[in-house]
Amino acid sequence: MSSVNKTAHPFDKARLEALLSHRFFYAPAFEIYNGVAGLYDYGPAGSALQANIIAEWRKHFIIEDSMLELDTTIMTPASVFETSGHVARFADWMVKDSKTGDVLRADHLVKNVLEARLAGDKEARGEVAQPAENEKKNKKKVKKTAVRLSDELVKEYEVILAQLDNYGGLELGELCRKYDIRNPDTDNKVTEPQEFNLMFASSIGPTGKFPGYLRPETAQGHFLNFSRLLDFNNGRIPFASAQIGRSFRNEISPRAGLLRVREFTMAEIEHFVDPMDKSHSKFSGVRDTVLTLLDRHVQASGSTKVTEMSVGEAVEKGVIANETLGYFMARIHTFLLKIGTNRRRLRFRQHMSNEMAHYATDCWDAEIENSTGWTECVGCADRAAYDLTVHSKKTGHPLVVREPLDHPIVTEKEVPVFNKKLLGVKFKRDGLILQSYVEGLNEQDLFKMKEELGKGATSVTINGKTFEITSELLTIERKTFKETIREYTPNVIEPSFGLGRILYTLLEHSFWSREPDIERGVLSLPPLVAPTKVLIVPISAKKEFEPLVNEISAKLRRAGVFSRVDDSSVSIGKRYARNDELGTPYGITVDFASVKNRTVTLRERDTMDQRIATLEEVIATVTELVEGGIDWTEACRRLPAYDGVQAID
Repeated sequence: MSSVNKTAHPFDKARLEALLSHRFFYAPAFEIYNGVAGLYDYGPAGSALQANIIAEWRKHFIIEDSMLELDTTIMTPASVFETSGHVARFADWMVKDSKTGDVLRADHLVKNVLEARLAGDKEARGEVAQPAENEKKNKKKVKKTAVRLSDELVKEYEVILAQLDNYGGLELGELCRKYDIRNPDTDNKVTEPQEFNLMFASSIGPTGKFPGYLRPETAQGHFLNFSRLLDFNNGRIPFASAQIGRSFRNEISPRAGLLRVREFTMAEIEHFVDPMDKSHSKFSGVRDTVLTLLDRHVQASGSTKVTEMSVGEAVEKGVIANETLGYFMARIHTFLLKIGTNRRRLRFRQHMSNEMAHYATDCWDAEIENSTGWTECVGCADRAAYDLTVHSKKTGHPLVVREPLDHPIVTEKEVPVFNKKLLGVKFKRDGLILQSYVEGLNEQDLFKMKEELGKGATSVTINGKTFEITSELLTIERKTFKETIREYTPNVIEPSFGLGRILYTLLEHSFWSREPDIERGVLSLPPLVAPTKVLIVPISAKKEFEPLVNEISAKLRRAGVFSRVDDSSVSIGKRYARNDELGTPYGITVDFASVKNRTVTLRERDTMDQRIATLEEVIATVTELVEGGIDWTEACRRLPAYDGVQAID
């Protein structure tokens, strides 16, 4: 698409939000009942935009990497999340206003207050201009005042903000006390941080005795179906499963629109891999992809300085743990750019030790900068073997891979052999406890016990009870074992996408106002994801235009291009302007000359440039534009410029 000056007016969040509301991209759910915080409904434009993002996600990941797609249940028995650790650990730290009882998320409170103080310090030093009146309306997070801070305090605040994600409840409470951080809405002090579990509790069945939860992620459905997936994949590793679906988190204080909601759509991938080999067969195709990285060591030092580095170099240096993790980070990067994310506002931040999920050994977040700061939109974690191991242990179902060995492995080891008849007579029920204990001893302990039995007897103490064991009761023999099958629990690499966050940041990155009229908002959404691809604009609603308009619509439908007709009574300029707000990239104008000559004009949204050609040529060109086969520059080479007049022969 041709370049266009989109910086004539500063970004204005209030104008964007007004546009999104007016054009019904999304709106608060249950609005006529005063709404519920953190719940939103998507309108026609928002639904289409999300559907197009999902469609490209499926092509980019599921189809490109031959993934196995799932659709698992939302309602989940409590026992599943007790086993996975979510009941005990899936929580955020909250504080309460000491007088009103209002609840605030502790880390967000600290972040917003310190950022507001730093902004006030910059104003006091004259480093930034006073905000324009329309910008003042957007500063709802925390009221800032122009107060100069000491250089030492500025540095302390910057270090805290760089390390904030690594702080637990004790540290957050200490920060609130040390820096007098209060509820910005009331100026009241806040209580000590408390953990709040983010899952929605429910029950299954009419009795209410079978507890359950709404899932906070789709991942557990992959793990519980691992055996079936492995069988479907003919028992071969590696493979990936993927799922797109709803998840639920009972956010403490959702105040950032689509960035922090209680019900949302996730797209998650679970890539199962041999723990002894985390290479990736397609890594060579992405190794030169350059990422913007903020690693854990830089954050721990109190800095947020990023490094540009290729994926190949990052893996070689150990910055990124392994090839498979690096492969998916590169693929995430390519996907986000493809759908319209601004590359300069995209980075990968590595989790620090204290913020790492209980199941992860390494994790990077794809963060996208927006008007609220840097927001995690995609997480890419190495979950190791945690999930499959705990579910297998809990249920007794072996969630493992069994692979034939090319070369059998022959080993020798000490094996305890009990005289079970004598064992039962002598120890009765305790015999099973004793047998289980001895069979669980390591090679060294068994060898020591064997030496003692050779002298006649030995003893073991279990739970404070001592058992005397003779050589008639137990012998320990050295046996040879031949392994032809390798059995192991695979590791998991998990990319997890918050589609609502991606959608919102894309809208921010795409929004601008057309010079000189600041009221003319434009969404420069890529044709790939734009809700409507082509607007068909007859010059009037006269009947004589209907056959040609219907023909254009039908041909675009057959080409798979979604279009809309606007034959309303307002001017063509206004019709195009309101569709610029919807992000529609192309427009086809039909006038009297079109009816006579079968020529139409093609308009490009960002430049408002217009081209003229036959109906067939324009439809062929716009189809290639929408499919990404050509760009607007190439379209201009094919189609002559329109000078504003269509001659009627």
